[in-house]
Amino acid sequence: MDQQTYQIIGAAIEVHKELGRGFLEPVYQEALELEFSDRGIPFQPQKELPIFYKGRKLKTHYRSDFVCFEDVIVELKALTRIGDGEVAQVLNYLKASSRERALLINFGSRSLQHERLIWSTAAQAKERTST
Repeated sequence: MDQQTYQIIGAAIEVHKELGRGFLEPVYQEALELEFSDRGIPFQPQKELPIFYKGRKLKTHYRSDFVCFEDVIVELKALTRIGDGEVAQVLNYLKASSRERALLINFGSRSLQHERLIWSTAAQAKERTST
């Protein structure tokens, strides 16, 4: 695991340890902002990310919960568990925004759940050849 995503996950673990489960996403987002600040993790909350289609910028955009270290998308959830739909959603955000790394963090379960997701040009090429 890379050092940047490791730091983000550590901050999320601290928030989950302090608050537990049962709150709505905005509570975790605000607490995570404080924890990021305390730990010196650079972040932008509610960062608007452009979406491209065939190289053209769409009018529609995606607003990520956070972008940390200028290129790590952080998507928060407060669900009983993370499913394939949430993972696919974040992978699409990566693909459409031309970012490579994301964390999907779920505060809704007994233990903090997190998934580190990667989207690379190699993955894009593989996807294109399989369709």
